[in-house]
Amino acid sequence: MSNASSTQVKIVTADPSGIGLFGLAIVTLVASSQKLGLTEGLSLVIPWAIFLGAFAQLFASMLDAKHNNTFGMTAFGAYAFFWFATAASWLTNMGVFGEELAGAADGRQLGFAFAGYLIFSVLMTIGAMETHKVLFFIFVLIDLLFLGLTLDAFGIAPHVFHTLAAYAEMGIGLLSLYGAGAAVLNTHFGRTFLPVGRAFGIFKK
Repeated sequence: MSNASSTQVKIVTADPSGIGLFGLAIVTLVASSQKLGLTEGLSLVIPWAIFLGAFAQLFASMLDAKHNNTFGMTAFGAYAFFWFATAASWLTNMGVFGEELAGAADGRQLGFAFAGYLIFSVLMTIGAMETHKVLFFIFVLIDLLFLGLTLDAFGIAPHVFHTLAAYAEMGIGLLSLYGAGAAVLNTHFGRTFLPVGRAFGIFKK
């Protein structure tokens, strides 16, 4: 009687943080240009929201799930679905799904969604403290973005908080580009080519 043998196969997948951060960078750069008044309208923001903000981050989320990276999977996935919903909301307001839906839109509902994302982002900021400092500061800017979006949606000092959201979003785009470059080049060269800063080491060693 022969003994049964088993073989374990290890499947190695690349770190998806580079493409995820790149998607975040591009969509926030494009969206912030509209908020800051550098460009006009949302017609050409929507495709970038769907394909870079949503699909690129969703792809990164699924790969992080294969890495058993709960933090990366949850963060990239949550923001991917944010951009799907944001694009759909813009299309609704523009009347793509009919004038009846556009006329019945209540922007305060977005305020509640933004508030939920603000709370979520603050929690993710705590997690980012134990990843590296570039990611931590990206999340701090995301916190400021959602703070601005929330208060603007509820009509609280809209000019002030719309401007806060716009500049925070531009900052997210620029810092995420650096983070994407660091994720790719540090791995590619096998050394610290672009420094990202050590984790704070407060919550875990």
